[in-house]
Amino acid sequence: HYDGVQSLALKGKYLFSGSRDNSIKKWNTETQQLVQHMTGAHKDWVCALDFLRPQNVLLSGCRGGMLKLWRVENGSPVCEIKAHRHPINAICTNSSCVFTASSDRLVRLWRVTGTLEEQLNDLDRSVDV
Repeated sequence: HYDGVQSLALKGKYLFSGSRDNSIKKWNTETQQLVQHMTGAHKDWVCALDFLRPQNVLLSGCRGGMLKLWRVENGSPVCEIKAHRHPINAICTNSSCVFTASSDRLVRLWRVTGTLEEQLNDLDRSVDV
């Protein structure tokens, strides 16, 4: 990163870092090598990271209040939502919910629905042509 690191999330041997440079990096902790650099992941600082389990999805929140979902394997975007009017400072998950905390003094609860599960399964079945 070329600016301050704001957030970290660990999944297996991979460490994800979010930065004030608006990017997310995926690091292999065993080799200490950069595996992937998602430049311009957000239009503002990446302030929070977590994982949606068991879907193998990375969640990222930014200073602009956007919540984005990414495929862990390849860093491809799944979807995004304007979650808050102010910066997202933290993300926490359990098996059925995503919680976001913001500078707007709100903690929001987002339920993981069958629709998201279906969309992720469809992505798994899709084929590049």
